Amino acid sequence: MPVHIKNSDELDKMRVAGKLAAEVLELIEPYIISGVSTEELNQICHNHIVDVQKAIPAPLNYKGFPKSICSSVNHVVCHGIPSENKRLKNGDIVNLDITVIKDGYFGDTSKMFFVGTPTSHAKRLVNICQESLYKAIEIVKPGVRLGDIGNIIQQHAESNYYSVVRDYCGHGIGTEFHEDPQVLHFGRPDTGYELQEGMTFTIEPMLNAGRHHTKLKKDGWTVETVDGRLSAQWEHTLAVTASGVEVLTARSEENF
Repeated sequence: MPVHIKNSDELDKMRVAGKLAAEVLELIEPYIISGVSTEELNQICHNHIVDVQKAIPAPLNYKGFPKSICSSVNHVVCHGIPSENKRLKNGDIVNLDITVIKDGYFGDTSKMFFVGTPTSHAKRLVNICQESLYKAIEIVKPGVRLGDIGNIIQQHAESNYYSVVRDYCGHGIGTEFHEDPQVLHFGRPDTGYELQEGMTFTIEPMLNAGRHHTKLKKDGWTVETVDGRLSAQWEHTLAVTASGVEVLTARSEENF
């Protein structure tokens, strides 16, 4: 499918959806403590999206996904299903992936959280992953190619002795959850699709402490590292502007 270039009205609606998704991540942070279940976190997010934002949690019933957010703990790479049986404990790292639909447009973002005090190696993985996202965002502008984005993430990850997950990637986004193009988090410079003003897409690098290989659990959703080592992910929805980039899901703690 061709890449859909957004007009100013569409971008305005995407700004609203992106701001709402970011708001959910800000709202949920105080609740991420030892002993809370990922289902409790799911319910808090669901209630806020539906009752306060008057929006739709995009993951719920998406191709059969049973919950309103994804919660991926420790060695879970992505698409973890919230559960009353999964209670967070001190030292855990957890990614919450939030996607909100407002007026037909999607805002998609995720953030890593520490439960209590993280180990030094877990903290380093999470920080390097966030840095790789920020480095990629910094270069986004018309004329840059998708291979440049993948390469800068891969170089930063591998120079810090982490691997980049190959099986899952970023994506175009707008009135569909997943549009073209696919945004790989590894690659060669000056290859792939050339960015244009009005493009909207996610960058969402997944870095593993061990090998990049993943496995899908029998539930059909939860993706884990094959070797059981930690994984981290951060995600933002972006719009390419005439001179650079606008981060549509920026949180108040960030400076773009």
